[in-house]
Amino acid sequence: MQTLKISLVQGATRWHDAPANRDYYGALVRQAKGSDLIVLPETFLSGFSNDTRASAETMDGEGVAWLRALAIEVGAVVCGSLAIREDGIVYNRLLWVRPDGSFAQYDKRHLFRMAGEHTRYGGGSERLVVELKGWRILPQVCYDLRFPVWLRNRRLASAGGGMDYDLAIFVANWPAPRRQPWRTLLRARAIENLSYVAGVNRVGVDGNELPYAGDSAVIDPVGEPLVELGAQEQVVTVMLDPAPLLAHRERFPAWMDADAFSLDPD
Repeated sequence: MQTLKISLVQGATRWHDAPANRDYYGALVRQAKGSDLIVLPETFLSGFSNDTRASAETMDGEGVAWLRALAIEVGAVVCGSLAIREDGIVYNRLLWVRPDGSFAQYDKRHLFRMAGEHTRYGGGSERLVVELKGWRILPQVCYDLRFPVWLRNRRLASAGGGMDYDLAIFVANWPAPRRQPWRTLLRARAIENLSYVAGVNRVGVDGNELPYAGDSAVIDPVGEPLVELGAQEQVVTVMLDPAPLLAHRERFPAWMDADAFSLDPD
């Protein structure tokens, strides 16, 4: 594992205006050029909306093509989620776009029923673990943060019995009235999984008049913040050192005593 340079892009997403968001977030991402990984919020081209007919694109659409071109331009992995229509179903899909334009994808597993997301979006059934500079990274979307069983850092049978990820990333549109759970759960997920956690939220007010407080952060494996953002537009870069993570796992191997279980994604 090498030192990982990660940038958090905390912006005020324009409501249902993909062209404006491409211009806006493109400019912010370019500020982070030189990073290894640049993280955008959830549904950064539309805002978090159940009006999927208006906001959803296809994998052949402008949004995905633009994101791939942007990753190539800045020479970094760029990730965030978009509303994607595929085979008649709309998914809240996180794209992990590499500097060569190739990508991996993760469909949000847990759909936020309090806003009716479960009635208009399809849910994913598989976790995604990607690698970057020797780090194993678990990208997730917003409401997934509340479900520790889904997020359990599992012991690998191979690789000397290590763990299956070193960094969990959460891209979000998490409203300000629930900011305390957001801040608390980021810390809890880091502590219980002996991993770094990065959470990127949006700011501003959306088309449903919901305010967002940002509170994007990078949390270390003992629950201490390496950086915490405020409620304004910000692009912040953090260097993640693997040495403290590996040392903590060595001296406090709580993962060895974790309960074994199997997960039924249905």
